Amino acid sequence: MVSRVIPVEVFDLVIFGGTGDLARRKILPGLYRRFLSGQMTSDSRIIGAARGELSDADFRKMVAESIAEFVPKGRHDPAIIEAFLSRLHYVAIDAKGEGGWDNLKSLMRPDVVRAFYFSVAPSLFGDIAARLNTHGVADAQSRIVVEKPFGRDLASAQALNATLAQQFAESQIYRIDHYLGKETVQNLMAVRFANILFEPLWKSEYIDHVQITVAETVSVEGRGAYYDKSGAMRDMVQNHMMQLLCLIAMEPPYHFDPDAVRDEKLKVIRALDPVRPEDIVRGQYLAGGGQGGYVAHSENPSSKTESYIAMKVNVSNWRWKGTPFYLRTGKRLRARTSEIAITFKEPPHSIFDDAEGWRENVLVIRLQPDEGMNLMVMIKEPGPGGMRLMQVPLDMSFAEALGDEAEDIPDAYERLIMDVIRGNQTLFMRGDEVEAAWAWTDPIINAWEGKGDKPQGYDPGTSGPEDALMLMHRDARRWREIR
Repeated sequence: MVSRVIPVEVFDLVIFGGTGDLARRKILPGLYRRFLSGQMTSDSRIIGAARGELSDADFRKMVAESIAEFVPKGRHDPAIIEAFLSRLHYVAIDAKGEGGWDNLKSLMRPDVVRAFYFSVAPSLFGDIAARLNTHGVADAQSRIVVEKPFGRDLASAQALNATLAQQFAESQIYRIDHYLGKETVQNLMAVRFANILFEPLWKSEYIDHVQITVAETVSVEGRGAYYDKSGAMRDMVQNHMMQLLCLIAMEPPYHFDPDAVRDEKLKVIRALDPVRPEDIVRGQYLAGGGQGGYVAHSENPSSKTESYIAMKVNVSNWRWKGTPFYLRTGKRLRARTSEIAITFKEPPHSIFDDAEGWRENVLVIRLQPDEGMNLMVMIKEPGPGGMRLMQVPLDMSFAEALGDEAEDIPDAYERLIMDVIRGNQTLFMRGDEVEAAWAWTDPIINAWEGKGDKPQGYDPGTSGPEDALMLMHRDARRWREIR
């Protein structure tokens, strides 16, 4: 059964970049779903802000089209859609100038939560933050939400943090990473800390290794020029995958409290060893399947930016010393999947003759496309003829467990925006956490940029470069199949 819905406080939410792709595909349809569920109160308001000159009616029409396209048809209720649209307003705003700010201020109501979503380029964060205060649009309790990329290296992240800190307290800044809003990611904390079954085994004495995979089938076509300035390391590893690693490796916090959780995540990042060059594999997808390769899509014939990266990471603390974490992510791979696989060590002694039939116990947390978990365990193969072993999954799929109610589970953006309104920062990155991640990432990037190595080519529809297989094989381990 889906948990009961608890309405949040009345709010005014301003979405800067309110006509942009993220707002149209995720933020606004997600807010409609929260309104449909009863979590967003009927007297809350959403205000789109962007450069274009639109009327409220124009903006509402755009949002109605977004709902039609991005919300499942079974969740379309004409009366509720109309009620939701009536809560929408629009202001044309000049982020770097003075136009529109007084109009925006006039829409702000006293005694309601004020939240401001910066769905814009990071270069505009400082300008918008400053004008929110100088024009009196924000108050002392206001919250701002900033999207990634939060910097492209340590220096730029520190500069962004300093810029925002001039206008808002750290308790008012919500650095959003939508991976942390996924239901299964949060269930990872519940599995670890709400069950005595796993926590005693959650250490190097019992865990052989951990694999984190984020595989995509899409190319970078259409945004290649932008992607070529970041690459898989900056785009995925430094933020999304780092956060997943932290949730797996962190110590139990003293309480499920924002700063307590983030303190433990920060300790993990600071315990990461530098990564040796031989423990990193970088790749670029080649042309194939009727599509161009990365070089064509990036519009940069001499590009040395990776569309794939695999690496072996070590956490140097008492819990994890000796247990490697293998991370991989890439474009144009065999299948779209994101998962965390915790592989346990083999028993110290087997009492069964069928030793060749033995397989490791593996806890797999699936983040997409089918959110759920399964635990691979050994049982006796059914039938007569002795004790033959086989591996079977103890499987839990949200879609199967909840049936039609699975569609009511909030997606990541829905959950995180509601947490902003509640004032709960648990699932948002803190400034020192972001800087620590970049402090670990920068030397890795600087090392390969200094050598000028070009990433290894790999065929689309595969698992990535051949050298990535060797990264595991030399440790007598294998990657899980991407499927």
